Amino acid sequence: MTGVSNYDLAGKRVFVAGHRGMVGSALVRRLASENCTVLIADRRELDLTKEEPTLRWLEANRPEVVVHAAAKVGGIAANNNFPVEFLCDNLEVELNVIRASHTIGVQRLLFLGSSCIYPKYAKQPIAESELLTGPLEPTNEWYAIAKIAGLKMCQAYRRQYGDDFISVMPTNLYGRGDNYHPDHSHVPAALIRRFHEAKLAKAPTVTVWGTGTPLREFLNVDDFADACIFLLKNYSSDLPINVGSGNELTIADFAAAVAEVVGYEGKLLFDTSKPDGTPRKLLDSSRIRALGWRANTSLRSGLASAYEDFLKGYGRHLEVPAAS
Repeated sequence: MTGVSNYDLAGKRVFVAGHRGMVGSALVRRLASENCTVLIADRRELDLTKEEPTLRWLEANRPEVVVHAAAKVGGIAANNNFPVEFLCDNLEVELNVIRASHTIGVQRLLFLGSSCIYPKYAKQPIAESELLTGPLEPTNEWYAIAKIAGLKMCQAYRRQYGDDFISVMPTNLYGRGDNYHPDHSHVPAALIRRFHEAKLAKAPTVTVWGTGTPLREFLNVDDFADACIFLLKNYSSDLPINVGSGNELTIADFAAAVAEVVGYEGKLLFDTSKPDGTPRKLLDSSRIRALGWRANTSLRSGLASAYEDFLKGYGRHLEVPAAS
C-alpha cells in the first residue's frame, strides 16, 4: 500500500525516540535545518519499555511525526551474552511506540530497522525482497527478530488502519556519537578505540576478530540521518527500503583504514577462532537512489570525523585513554 509523499516537515512536531543514540543524535542534528520542533525525552523522563507512560507522554506532547530510533544495540559479543534483553527490550519499545503513535493519530512514523533482518546467505546485493527467505545470522538473530517484528508492526498498522508508517533498513553505520564500550560496541567503534589505545601504548600488534575476509558496506551516520529525512518527505509504502553507501570492502581493509586515520602504525593480526558473522552483506539501495538520494561522505572523511568525536569524548560508554 502506498500513501502520500512530498510531505512537508516545516512547522511539524517531530518526536525522535532514542535521541541519545548514534542515529538519534544524528537525526536531531539533521532536523535542526527543517524548521520543525524536535521533541525528545530523556530515559529518566520516559521509559519506552512501559506501555502506559509511553502513551501518556505522546498524548501530552502530540507529535505529528515519530522517528523510532530507540533500540538496544550492540556487537556480536553483546548479542551472544544478552539474548533476552536484545529480544524483549526491543519488542517492548517497538510495540509501545508504534501502538501509541497509532492511538494518538500521528501523521507519519519512520521505523529504524537493520540490515541484520536479512538471511545470512541472502542473494547479493541484498534487495528488500530477500526478507524471510532464509535463516538469519545466528550471532545476532535475537536483535534481528525484534527488528523484523517492528517492521511487520508498521506494515500491519498501515494495512489495517491506513497509518502512514514506513520502515528503513540501514547498512552498517559509524560516526559521531557511537558507542565505544570495549565489550558492547560495533566493529567501527571497537576498532577506533582499540587502535587508539594501541597507539598510546605503542603496542606492536592489534588483534581483530575473525579472518578479516567478510565483505561489509559502511555508511556514515550523518548520511543516514539525511536519508531518513529525505524518506520522510518523499517515501510512503509498506515495503521496507534499504539505505547504503553502495561501496563494500573487507573487514581487513576497513581495519587498515581505521588504523591509518587513528595513526596506529603497528601490525594487524586476525583471530580466526572468533566468528566472522555473515560472509558478505551489501545492500541493494537502488530504490532510494531512484528516488534521488545518495550518500556523499567518503569513508576516510567519515572516519576522521568519528575519531575526532571519540577524542572529544562525545561517544557513549566512553572513557577516552589520554596520552601521558
